[in-house]
Amino acid sequence: MAMNWAWIGLFTVALATALVRALLGDTGVLGALLTALFDGARSGFEISLGLAGVMALWLGLMRVGERAGVIELIARLAGPLLRRLFPEVPQGHPAQGAMTLNISANLLGLDNAATPLGLKAMRELQTLNRGPEGTASHAQIMFVVMNTAGLTLIPTSVIAIRQSVALKQGLGADFNAADIFLPTLMVTFIALLAGVLAVAVCQRLPLWRARFLLPLLAVGGLLAGAVAALARLPADQAARIAGTTGAAVILGVVMLFVLAGAVRRVNVYDAFIEGAKEGFGVAIQIVPFLIAILVAVGLFRAAGCMDFVLAGIGAGVAALGLDTDFLPALPVGLMKIFSGAGARGLMIDVMQVHGVDSFVGRLAAIVQGSTETTFYVLAVYFGSVGVQRTRYALACALFADAVGLVAAIGIGYAMLR
Repeated sequence: MAMNWAWIGLFTVALATALVRALLGDTGVLGALLTALFDGARSGFEISLGLAGVMALWLGLMRVGERAGVIELIARLAGPLLRRLFPEVPQGHPAQGAMTLNISANLLGLDNAATPLGLKAMRELQTLNRGPEGTASHAQIMFVVMNTAGLTLIPTSVIAIRQSVALKQGLGADFNAADIFLPTLMVTFIALLAGVLAVAVCQRLPLWRARFLLPLLAVGGLLAGAVAALARLPADQAARIAGTTGAAVILGVVMLFVLAGAVRRVNVYDAFIEGAKEGFGVAIQIVPFLIAILVAVGLFRAAGCMDFVLAGIGAGVAALGLDTDFLPALPVGLMKIFSGAGARGLMIDVMQVHGVDSFVGRLAAIVQGSTETTFYVLAVYFGSVGVQRTRYALACALFADAVGLVAAIGIGYAMLR
């Protein structure tokens, strides 16, 4: 229901705004809306088509891991934490293994691996869904909100973009494109914690009990230890280590699946083909959901609604007498909720206009690296299992986004000014 009203709201506000602008003489806005309408439909299909190959690869490998017993082993290792966050998922269920791999891939910044693993986890969670047809379960909501928080250890793509822009701006060898990794990690962990706590309150999970808090503290301690170890190194070296570690872990998991299957006399090739067929079907299934959200977001942007929102926020901040230096970076965070590509373009624009090493240039990079495309994730993940009623998932995800954006601004002022 939340997604239904959000979709209607985006359409209605965009069309009403465009109509007012047309009546005031800006007739070009109607053509822009029509272009956005068809561009959104084409983009949704192209993204789904591009995802088909990746989905086939990873779900094929996941099927090999299942047959070899590796997924069950991973699920048992992650059980103590996942049982607290997902009490309705039985210990050792394949969903636990898929969720663990998805979270690990997100942590290492490996989006191409994280999405197929996340969709696999959603399908496993759907087998446990005992609610009304088309309605999200507690476990699915918690899992999707955790994905919208986008916990990432090193934002490798953002670092690469910063380095590229820095070269164009003639910055010397002293420029460190990876100096945003520590504030980015801090922001994304805060957003994740906010999302998890919001869902936990809605689901009435026992937050005050040690069995719930201790696993979260343990994970936080591990992250803090990783950050402390990387912080002792030059940031560019830390980024290389994290990136290499991420690639090595994923390739190691692939080899583990294949070798474990061979040892257990599993027909690895047939298992892979069986899973790959399922992956192709999932990619096709999400086409209508993705087109729906991309069309609505495209209309909202083309009508100029995003510009009006930013202008209103700027006026409010100025009226409160607060510093407004962060405002040029704010569109990146607002756009990231709707479109990763759009936010990336805005980030690059901020870097080019204000300088990649400026305060707002660094802040825009932190926001881009520590947030996720919430509407895209909700549309793809829930759409892959045919869930239309997402209940409180959107509200919790947007709450986590808001907390993360505020945290990015606060940490930016604390560490970059």
